[in-house]
Amino acid sequence: MWRTIRSFLRLLAIARALARHDALAPLELAGIARPVVQLARLVSRRRAEGRPGQKLARALTDLGPSFIKLGQFMSTRADLIGEEVAHDLAELQDHLPPFESAEARRIVEDELGQPMAVLFARFDEVPLSAASIAQVHLAVTAEGEEVAVKVLRPGVEAAFERDLALFYWLAELAERASARFRRLKPVALVRLFEEQVKIEMNLSMEAAAADELAENFAGDTTYNVPPVDWQRTSRRVLTAGRVGGIPMDDRDALIRAGHDIDAVLEKAANIFFKQVFRDGFFHGDQHPGNMFVDTQGNIVAVDFGIMGRLDRQTRYFLADMLLALLDRDYQQLAEVHVEAGYLPKPTADTPPLPVFAQALRSVSEPIFGKPLHEISFARLLGQLFQLSESFDMEVQPQLLLLQKNMMMAEGVSRSLRPELNTWTLAQPLIAEWMRENRGPEARVREGAESLLHIARRLPETLERIETIVEDVQSGGLRLDARAARALGGGRANGWLKLALGVSATALALGAAALAVAIV
Repeated sequence: MWRTIRSFLRLLAIARALARHDALAPLELAGIARPVVQLARLVSRRRAEGRPGQKLARALTDLGPSFIKLGQFMSTRADLIGEEVAHDLAELQDHLPPFESAEARRIVEDELGQPMAVLFARFDEVPLSAASIAQVHLAVTAEGEEVAVKVLRPGVEAAFERDLALFYWLAELAERASARFRRLKPVALVRLFEEQVKIEMNLSMEAAAADELAENFAGDTTYNVPPVDWQRTSRRVLTAGRVGGIPMDDRDALIRAGHDIDAVLEKAANIFFKQVFRDGFFHGDQHPGNMFVDTQGNIVAVDFGIMGRLDRQTRYFLADMLLALLDRDYQQLAEVHVEAGYLPKPTADTPPLPVFAQALRSVSEPIFGKPLHEISFARLLGQLFQLSESFDMEVQPQLLLLQKNMMMAEGVSRSLRPELNTWTLAQPLIAEWMRENRGPEARVREGAESLLHIARRLPETLERIETIVEDVQSGGLRLDARAARALGGGRANGWLKLALGVSATALALGAAALAVAIV
């Protein structure tokens, strides 16, 4: 009860803030808390300039850090808020006025347990940047290393927890409001948002992500991650090597510096492919402000608070979908969607699979062979989202971040070379990865690994069977009458022989498959 009252009062304050920016349209569209929204609309009759998404972005900035992060997160959900609003929220700038340098110093000393004079020979008073969660100061360590020090904004954790309760309340209202919102799983969406932001507010987790990413690209000079200074890093402070370069989307500056635009884009495409398919661990916020080109034409990345992960099975499904799409085999593409669990298995109440294949063809065929600048990816995603709704497909949260980053990558590519399709640059790597991981040899190897896993568990399985047999024979295991008759009367040895036969067959198949894979 108290939670509902607190959430209602907070919602009223938020609705007033949205009304001041003439940004009530998203709440009106969602149909959530209609009386509150109508009251806010009556109180404020302002008509601000700009598109609905632009007005919403300004309102979210005024509402504070949690809402800025929510806006950035929702920019991946064109299915929920519409293509135009999603595009405008993607442009939401994560900038806030800086907090006092003295407060930053206090946090550093409290977190690291040493005086600033011991930790740093110099610590800039004016921050390099200030965002909703943290701000960054340039510094020089006592050992003379040039570093960047990221300090968590004071009070941001408590503010996020307070706002999170409201977000859950609104999500629950949305699920009760309509079947469409239930399919989009708003409560699960808020849970995903909570997990993401809590990780982002833990700077030691960001440091670990940077470290892992650097390890994945060890020896690859095309992609550089600033080294973490673990001695000066904690939950609320992150110290890393200082890096620099030209922002990834500054075409004129790149050309003036003598960089080959095609070479830069090829490196960026290959890096993105390696992160997603090779490693299943990718930078989740690759906007131009977080990516730079160094003097050697290599890519430098910063800000690793948002990272994405894809397990091996998901990567395999994505690869199978890509293969089917490149072959224009829409029936196979539809079947992979079912196998992956993205599309419900056909029933008497759902459209047959060939109809889904036909729908996939209708969306995909118009873009084949077209250069990037002739393809509207916002429109394409909108069509795919409509398709998912028509066929009762569940939205896959683990792919939302990937979709967002693909859009960012295409935006950068379009700003540098509009006539170039950036994904064709990574085609040789894609072909090699497909052959190694989804070709006939790979499938034999995958089958062999599964069988060998069964074979490794053979001793444990036999031991369990033997224990069961002994318990049955001694009367120590209670079974129903039919099971007791099947296992009793001297037939237990038959069951044991059957188990041995099956296990031996699995072992033989595993050995044969392994031999084929090695040859």
